[in-house]
Amino acid sequence: MPDPGYDDRIAERLLPWFEVHGRHDLPWQDDGLGGPPGPYRVWVSEIMLQQTRVATVVEYFHRFMARFPTLETLAEAPLDDVLAHWAGLGYYARARNLQACAQQLLERHQGRFPSSLEQLEALPGIGRSTAGAILSLGLGQAAAILDGNVKRVLARLFRVEGWPGRSATLKDLWSLAERHTPPQRAAAYNQAMMDLGASLCSRRSPDCAACPLADLCEARANGDVERFPEPRPRSRRPLRRCWMLLHRRDDGAVLLQRRPPQGIWGGLWSLPELDDLDSLADWQLPRLGRVVEPQRREPACLRHGFSHFELEISLALCPVGEGEAVSAVADTDDLCWASPDRLAEYALPAPVSRLIGTR
Repeated sequence: MPDPGYDDRIAERLLPWFEVHGRHDLPWQDDGLGGPPGPYRVWVSEIMLQQTRVATVVEYFHRFMARFPTLETLAEAPLDDVLAHWAGLGYYARARNLQACAQQLLERHQGRFPSSLEQLEALPGIGRSTAGAILSLGLGQAAAILDGNVKRVLARLFRVEGWPGRSATLKDLWSLAERHTPPQRAAAYNQAMMDLGASLCSRRSPDCAACPLADLCEARANGDVERFPEPRPRSRRPLRRCWMLLHRRDDGAVLLQRRPPQGIWGGLWSLPELDDLDSLADWQLPRLGRVVEPQRREPACLRHGFSHFELEISLALCPVGEGEAVSAVADTDDLCWASPDRLAEYALPAPVSRLIGTR
């Protein structure tokens, strides 16, 4: 018996459109052999796709699956290896949570993904929409999702006022998502909603004339499609500054320091970082056994944006002669010399990779 709260107006128009115009060849839509994808591949793709474009994720997904084809291989791998295969995607807490979640699935759920929304949401890094994607796309259940594309489609269809990051607006969008997700073919419907938002119902210059939902769209009828969804309220991100130290030996090896597990680039290898060069000697003496004066200083040579602040990086190039005695030649847990032929094995933030590679 149909759910009395279910509204089929979207699905009956969208699903035929999806059969012809939807994306059916994304690498996480099957198991790599043409069969159903299963929850593991869906989960990994969903985590990668957070804050990241599909075109970028495809290459990373292929590499990640080649190295970690199963939940067990991911759970048992060294964290450095997981981070190295994530390097460049950003938001590295996602990778740490990914492995922590895999380990919990093995320890508490016998290596299987729970089939309830509540149990999935209790796992590290899995929110409501990701849980819905695992249930619908990976386990064949009827569950709603609400990623950025779906938010945009629903906000326009029903002229939902308010920035989707506000709890009241998000509650309204979830109510709409659940009301219109069909009890059958939920996986196809959810993929269709994402595809529609990524193609015709794009953020800018949406193609309303080709949209299968045009006759339902309240924003189109009102002539203000591009007003929805409302943007995040503007706030000026603070600017932070730091100096990074590029110690390079004559053989090309670079001195790397592991960042703390929490905070930006948590757990990744990076260049040593100081607030200012006044404390350079205090940092070098206990680690290198001597002071290495910068050969060149490059103030404000790179700026990198995070969600809550901008980071302005200045660089101090400190060449270390091969014959100069330094205590850091012996690798420690948080400090090591990385030879040029092994740099690719280290999980480095993308801006740091650029700094090392261009100097």
